[in-house]
Amino acid sequence: MSPPALLIAGTHSGCGKTTVTLGIMAALARRGLMVQPFKCGPDFIDPSLHRMVTGRVSRNLDVRMCGADFVRQTFARHNPASGCAVVEGVMGLFDGGEGSAATLAKTLELPVILVIDVRSAAESVAAVVHGFSTLDPQLHLSGVICNRIGSDKHRAMVIKAIQDHCKVPIIGFLPRREEVCIPSRHLGLHMGEEHPLRGEGLDQLALLTEEHLDLDLLLRIAGEHRESPPADTNHPPAASAETVRLGVARDAAFCFYYEDNLDLLRAAGAELIFFSPLEDKNLPQKLQGLYLGGGYPELHAGQLSGNKKMLQQIRAFAECGRPVYAECGGFMYLCRSIIDLKGQPFPMAGLYPFQARMQSRLHSLGYRQPLVEQDCLLAPKSAVLHGHEFHYSTIEEGHPEVASAFRLEDGRHEGHLLHNTLAGYIHLHWGRTPEAAVRFVQTCRQPR
Repeated sequence: MSPPALLIAGTHSGCGKTTVTLGIMAALARRGLMVQPFKCGPDFIDPSLHRMVTGRVSRNLDVRMCGADFVRQTFARHNPASGCAVVEGVMGLFDGGEGSAATLAKTLELPVILVIDVRSAAESVAAVVHGFSTLDPQLHLSGVICNRIGSDKHRAMVIKAIQDHCKVPIIGFLPRREEVCIPSRHLGLHMGEEHPLRGEGLDQLALLTEEHLDLDLLLRIAGEHRESPPADTNHPPAASAETVRLGVARDAAFCFYYEDNLDLLRAAGAELIFFSPLEDKNLPQKLQGLYLGGGYPELHAGQLSGNKKMLQQIRAFAECGRPVYAECGGFMYLCRSIIDLKGQPFPMAGLYPFQARMQSRLHSLGYRQPLVEQDCLLAPKSAVLHGHEFHYSTIEEGHPEVASAFRLEDGRHEGHLLHNTLAGYIHLHWGRTPEAAVRFVQTCRQPR
């Protein structure tokens, strides 16, 4: 029998799914339960909020990007025997095809709780519930949470409509409280470390959830989860006896990492040495490789640019042929400069001749399957990798001296090669290709 688990889904983006999920996690934690968070999809920000609330690392579960087997194994491996797993969905329940929350719920046989924004609706809410509960017979819609309810009269109308036309139980009604909503910002929501709901705001959200939702009913539904643990056939590769000191940039500017990638690197023999390009003046000693993740370098461009000693050391590290892998924000950091929305340039490491220019609108978004056209530190030629792209900045084209390792489905070239550095906008997840972590560590192990 599997531990209690459920998936919180929404009718659409913006219905309050993340706020409700955080409230449920906080309220269950206040009861003394161990809450294990998960996130459907490739998102980095929501998992940081989950960790803020539960104190536990939130894992991404993405069938499209990582494959069903890896998702099942990840869920089974990190779901504690005692406590409750809470999975936050993505977009609307059925949005995203293979990457949707509905696909994930069916893959893991999870009961689904649907969050509905009932503001400016009453009897029509029953039609929404009926549609979501009957669209896919293989999906188990186990309850609904009505968010942003107005008056008592509004609540009574919604209750009657749902009870008259649907068999799905109502978990509760959350009132309109703008003070506990999650404000959006550049590139999405606030990261957990800087979130306005920390402290008193989080306590207020937990109390609101306890007051207005039937948590006992919610836990009974979670206890209906009966998925059998899968056979763990995708074991991480065995590590060599010799460990590799791999520097990993991690601070407010570089905070986007898939935890499974870090685990795969450790399993392959890497000792992860975390450092801050914002605060530290020197690289850690005796590093054999560098991993520069994504995040918000453009929001900290002045401080990053001012830390010239760190910039010089990272450039020198790359120029001497040591392995460096950089994604999105880490790639921007390695460029000649970052130009903000006001047109002000901030000099960066200058390893690549590109300038990264911020745009006011999202430039690129979507899943990617790069075909490797040149051997690189992650994969040999002809391999296919898997990841996701999401960024507002663009880089200048027209630098033929910089080769590309990847070709994307739309014909674009990505994965810029220089010395022994591989850098680009795509955030790769190695769930389907754990050999990428092994190759990276082995490359770091080679003497230079």
